Amino acid sequence: MDYFKQLLHLLKIEREEDRNQYRKLTESTSIAERRAQGITWYPIAIRGSEMSRGDYLTVEVERTTHQDISHQFRSGVPAVLFSNHDPKNDRVEGTIAYQSSNRLKITLRVDELPDWSREGKLGVEMLFDDNSYDEMQDALKRAEALSEQPKNRLVNILIGNQSPTFHTERPTVVIPELNESQQQAVRQTLVANELAIVHGPPGTGKTTTLVQAVKALLKQDHQKILVVAPSNTAVDLLSEKLHEQGVNVLRVGNPARVSERLMALTLDYKMAEHSRMKEAKKLKKQASEFKNMAHKYKRNFGKAERDQRKALFDEAHRIMKDVGDLEQYIIDDLLTKAEVITATLIGSDHYTIRHLNYHTVVIDEAGQALEPACWVPILKAQKLILAGDHFQLPPTIKSNEAAVRGLSTTLLEKCVGLHPEAVTLLQEQYRMHEHIMTYSSQVFYQKQLRAHISVATHSLFPGDSSLVFIDTAGCGFDEKLDGTSSTNPEEAALLIKHLTHVVTSLTAHYTLSNFPSIAIISPYKQQLSVLNEQLLHSPDVQPYLAKISINTVDGFQGQERDIVYISMTRSNAQGEIGFLSDIRRMNVAMTRARKKLVVVGDSATLASLPFYADFITYAESLNAYQSAWEWL
Repeated sequence: MDYFKQLLHLLKIEREEDRNQYRKLTESTSIAERRAQGITWYPIAIRGSEMSRGDYLTVEVERTTHQDISHQFRSGVPAVLFSNHDPKNDRVEGTIAYQSSNRLKITLRVDELPDWSREGKLGVEMLFDDNSYDEMQDALKRAEALSEQPKNRLVNILIGNQSPTFHTERPTVVIPELNESQQQAVRQTLVANELAIVHGPPGTGKTTTLVQAVKALLKQDHQKILVVAPSNTAVDLLSEKLHEQGVNVLRVGNPARVSERLMALTLDYKMAEHSRMKEAKKLKKQASEFKNMAHKYKRNFGKAERDQRKALFDEAHRIMKDVGDLEQYIIDDLLTKAEVITATLIGSDHYTIRHLNYHTVVIDEAGQALEPACWVPILKAQKLILAGDHFQLPPTIKSNEAAVRGLSTTLLEKCVGLHPEAVTLLQEQYRMHEHIMTYSSQVFYQKQLRAHISVATHSLFPGDSSLVFIDTAGCGFDEKLDGTSSTNPEEAALLIKHLTHVVTSLTAHYTLSNFPSIAIISPYKQQLSVLNEQLLHSPDVQPYLAKISINTVDGFQGQERDIVYISMTRSNAQGEIGFLSDIRRMNVAMTRARKKLVVVGDSATLASLPFYADFITYAESLNAYQSAWEWL
């Protein structure tokens, strides 16, 4: 099966599974459950409305309660405004235009709010996001057509039909704030004609390197660059760092974090500050006045009133067309001035920038990016820089079948295999004590990582061990099945007991204000609930709760803590370890720790996989192995 046909087929399987899961979630659950799942805001209040492009109405709403529940709303996703009096009939569909803390704007395909919206009991619910799938599908079809033209080198290189080429002259770029492998990565991005890959293991300063690479590319090519990543959080980080380096950044789409600094980089903000925006506002106001006049004719109708109403509506629409032209002028002006445009993968096809092409496109966190989504920005590029680490968390895929048949293999992973000459590995890490780093370096990075002198031997206090494996084998701590998730209450109790001991010993070296940060990680969600519960009942730890976070591996992606505890949870006679066998996930968990890593697990169960058997041997070689009996 041809490359893109196969991808299109897998994307179709994924879309169906995603849609089925969404349907199950929305059809069989109460409004409170959907709110807890983060797909519904209810109740909400309408805070304002305005006319927008194409005679649509944009309504701003605020959730008035349950403001602390996390949610999945983001700009660009389809949603519906509904009334809970009669949710089947009283509903209007639209698209989220903007989302920030507890407010969002939804653009509805109507020119006035329906009568039922004045009767309260309103909510907003996300709909299944067909748009993103349509865009990915569209990009794959266009890529397929381009792959048949040998002169389109980039597409053919990425699918393995051709090899990347490089300038023979090496630029003499010296960037004092980067180490040797980071500078090498920047040079590689400059000499590549079509493809360069920056492979950044944990703590190696990948973002810092990318920012310097973008600056060097701007200087070399004097051309606009598109910088994208799969998540809004990653896009935010890059946007801020580039801005701090004096680059003119335009952030398209909605930041995940609402900070003033970030907001000032967004297209919406820059448009609002533009010198010609006053005119557009004035015109919008006029159009609204004409519309309001037209609505006055709604109740009593004769021919004269109908004509008058139509004339007023026509005038409002004509003015809104002028507003559209003026806004387009402002957008084009801002795009001309921007050196770097940042967006998510799908956001790179936002209507404001859809028409643009770029000399260079940079995809960060490419190890977490679904390949079909990568093709959306790639088709706008002559040259591609991929940055990430395919030995950390893979993209989230809903369909097990699609994942197994190849959708979980990222474009980054394929390209590293196909074109090793395009890859630069960042070799120096600035996070972990060398004992924490070394096992990961051996298994995943051909022993090429080294710890920078500033962290190689840093510890919580002189003489403290940086790595501990606590073995619960033979203690009878059997796992329990809780729904679909595993728990191990006795292992959790042991972990909290050890943590209490560590916290108590640290009080001699730290005050509350400079106390080390602590993460407790378990791959199993239900185990987190057990750990949370036990933590709250440990009196000695209470003063330090603000310094302790408990989450899944995915929840700590991209983060680091001074101390990390991992509760492995699984313990059974069959040696079944379920998705602990995903060793990339374990790589992420173990490399979050700066100064101390404590792994608690059952060696008899874990050792069925060589990765864990070898880790336990490694711990023994450092004298870091302890039996749980020592703590009971």
